[in-house]
Amino acid sequence: MKIKSIILSRTDSLGDVMLSLPMAGAIKKQNANIKIIFLGRTYSKSLIETSEFVDEFVNFDELLKENESTQLNIFRNLNADAIVHVFPNKEIAKLAKKANIPLRIGTSHRFFHLLTCNKLLNIGRKNSDLHEAQLNLKLLSPLKIKCEFSLEEIPDMYGFNRFIELDDDLQKLISNDKFNLILHPKSKGSAREWGLENFTELIELLPSDKFEIFVTGTKEEGDLMQDFLVKNKARLTNLTGKLSLSELIGFISKADGLVAASTGPLHIAAATGIKAIGIFAPMRPIHPGRWKPIGKQADYLVLDKPHCSDCKNGSQCNCILSITPLQVFQKLQK
Repeated sequence: MKIKSIILSRTDSLGDVMLSLPMAGAIKKQNANIKIIFLGRTYSKSLIETSEFVDEFVNFDELLKENESTQLNIFRNLNADAIVHVFPNKEIAKLAKKANIPLRIGTSHRFFHLLTCNKLLNIGRKNSDLHEAQLNLKLLSPLKIKCEFSLEEIPDMYGFNRFIELDDDLQKLISNDKFNLILHPKSKGSAREWGLENFTELIELLPSDKFEIFVTGTKEEGDLMQDFLVKNKARLTNLTGKLSLSELIGFISKADGLVAASTGPLHIAAATGIKAIGIFAPMRPIHPGRWKPIGKQADYLVLDKPHCSDCKNGSQCNCILSITPLQVFQKLQK
C-alpha cells in the first residue's frame, strides 16, 4: 500500500510532543509528498504548528465535543492511510479502527492496542537506554522508512521555524549587546526541580553588564515564585503569566540561552538552536539519557551517580539540588 497521509497522535505534555516532532521530520525528509497530520490538544496547537513538517493539526479537545458519529466522519475525512499512536489513548485507538484507517501502529504494551491496532511493536521505554525521541522514531518502522537516528541527526528533524513575529514591547526586551538568558525554574510538577535558591545564586554569578535575564512560567508558577521574583527584581524581567505559548516560543527563539529542568520550554529552546541547559536527576526513567535536550547548542548537568534511590519517594531531590550554580554558569560560558 502506498502511504500518502499519516496521522501522528500525541495528546500529552508539551515536552513529550516536542520529542515526537522529529517523527514528522523523518518522514518528510524521506518522502516530502507524504501529508503529516498531527493529532494533539488545544494547549499544544501553537507548538505543533511551529514545525514546517506538519501539514495539518487536528484538535482532540474539539473532537471530544462532537458526538461519536461526527467524530467518525471527521476521522474518515482525513483520508489517512496510517496512524501512529505515539501516546496511547483508548478513545483515539477505537476511533481509528472504526474509521477503517488501513495501517494502525501502536505498542504491544497497551491491552486496547491488541484490539484496535493491526501493527504492534514491542518497544519498552522505562528501562531503555535510548532517548525518548529515538524511541518515538522506532514507531515508524512499519512505514518501511529509516527510523533509527543518532542524537546528532535529530536537531534537523524538528522543522522548528514557523515563529510568530513578536510585538514591539516583547521585541524591545531583547538586548542587542548582552546574552539574553531565560530562566524557567518551575515544571508544573512534571520534573524534579533545581530550586529557587540555586536560581538566585546563579543570578548573582551572572555579570549584569553581560546578561539580560528573564523568568518565564505560568501565572500560577509566578504566584509560587513571588518571594524569588521580588528578591531578584532588580536583575530580571518577570514574564510569568504574560506570554501565550506562541509568544513564548517566539521569545525563546530570539533569546541566546535557557536554563530549566526537564520541561517543555527546555526542549523548545533546544529545537530553536539556542543554548539550552537542562538540569536533571540521575534516576530512571527521568534521567538525561532518556530526556536530555537535543539541539545544536543543547547541554545538560546531572550528578555523577548511577541512580538517586534516596530521593525516589520524596518530592525533593538532593541529587539535583547538589548541582551548583557555578557549574551552570560554566556551561553558559562555553
